[in-house]
Amino acid sequence: MDLSLSGGDFRFAFNNVIFSDRLLRIEITRSSGAGEVSCSSIVDWARDRKRRREEDVTDTTHTNDATCHVESYLNKNSCETNNENINNKKHEEALLMAEQEPKSGGEDHEIERVTNNTSVLRVNELHISSAILAAKSPFFLKLFSNGMLESEQKQMTLKIDASEEAAVMELLNFMYSNSLSVTAPSALLDVLMAADKFEVASCMNYCSQLLLKMPMTLNSALLLLDLPSSLLMADSVKPLTNAARHFIASRYKNMSKITMEELMALPLVGIEAILASDDLEIQSEDVLYEVVLKWVKSNYSVLEERQEILGSHLARYIRFPHMTIGRLMHILSSNDFTPSVASKLVIEALFFKTESLAHQRLLLAHEQPSSTSRRFAKRAYVHRPIKIVEFAAPRPQCIIYLDLKRKECESIYPSSRLSSQPFTLGGQGFFLSAQCNMDHLCIIHCFGLFIGMQENGSASATVTVDYEFSVRSKPTMEFVGKFKGNYTFTRGKAVGCRNLLAIPWDIFTAKNCPYFINDVLHLRADLSIRL
Repeated sequence: MDLSLSGGDFRFAFNNVIFSDRLLRIEITRSSGAGEVSCSSIVDWARDRKRRREEDVTDTTHTNDATCHVESYLNKNSCETNNENINNKKHEEALLMAEQEPKSGGEDHEIERVTNNTSVLRVNELHISSAILAAKSPFFLKLFSNGMLESEQKQMTLKIDASEEAAVMELLNFMYSNSLSVTAPSALLDVLMAADKFEVASCMNYCSQLLLKMPMTLNSALLLLDLPSSLLMADSVKPLTNAARHFIASRYKNMSKITMEELMALPLVGIEAILASDDLEIQSEDVLYEVVLKWVKSNYSVLEERQEILGSHLARYIRFPHMTIGRLMHILSSNDFTPSVASKLVIEALFFKTESLAHQRLLLAHEQPSSTSRRFAKRAYVHRPIKIVEFAAPRPQCIIYLDLKRKECESIYPSSRLSSQPFTLGGQGFFLSAQCNMDHLCIIHCFGLFIGMQENGSASATVTVDYEFSVRSKPTMEFVGKFKGNYTFTRGKAVGCRNLLAIPWDIFTAKNCPYFINDVLHLRADLSIRL
């Protein structure tokens, strides 16, 4: 049996005066306004807990300073210790005090003493072993051995909020027994936060391992991601938060199957986890940005709050370089962001679009795959991104570049299609569609390319377009014209070539196919309005 202080079972000594050398008084307090908020769901509870945590950070300095002034038994060193804890943001809610005269222990005292904005509800007294607590916690080790006056006292006072009582008592029990009696995810998270505050690393590891073994749910994932930022960075907690992000990203992977009401109800941490995913299946980054705007406007009514949330929290997850030029120009002229932030984001996106493919890959390679902030990586877009060059004279004209990976092409066999992002020509919306279909004799499968007019335009609108399709080819690496024609479009109509490359599908997908350059098929469509 391991009888070291850090790993042994000392539950027999818990609150036992024979094996203890100090008395710990735990004052249970209630902040003003506590208990006034009613939460109808776990998401509401997570939001409220985060709001109260932020308010506590703002109010703690004033509360503790006032406490130091009112409580006559606090000395100067105690106040300095409290200020250090505030700066560290780990013990900001805990107040440790030394008293001159010890009292009898083992009883709970129900009292109601008001101190500024807090009221003491009751006091729990425990006999403790400073050696056991110091072996488990650097916090208690420093407290008992810092050489100051309070480290020599036999009685210490710990002040905690009523919401922490159960977790702190579980933590103290763990420091003696290396086990916990709670099993619910929310209770384990509370103990985890208490262990982080008092630097009990073994308890943090224990809670993390238990939580990792439990089935992940949306509620537990949101609670994990809502933990304080300092705790999220702990090595023992990172596997938990990674699992939580993966769960949420997988749950909301196919955005077309998620109702807008469900998305609007998610807290900020949930939206961040969704946006951070490279595997998110969405029509385009433009469409995803519209969803983000709806969520922000639904959850933040004040313009300045929306700009802060978008600029400081969500912009890092949005892939602006993969938006259309039209959307980027709209961002510049809108009040979605502050002008300086909007300019920075749009200029960076435009510069990326103008870079060569090789340099774009270099920028992408510099992004860490494990990073949650990936500005340049493509998602699993339902509508594939395009590059567009537009001309206004002598007639409306544009050149569309569409790149498809070999795996994407293989995925459409035997009868599927890949559509591009929509683009505008002559005031009408169009798109390109790459398809696997049968040739005109219905004998072989082959690769086809079509241009279609969107269905959301005017039913009476007609426009005649001259078009030419080209593809890059080895060994010249130049674009080679494959098919051209003209067509008068009406809403919902499409035209193109069923066998663009004039080869069967198996030759098209072969490793030695001259049309795949570094496993990418480079397509080009030259389009112009016939006046």
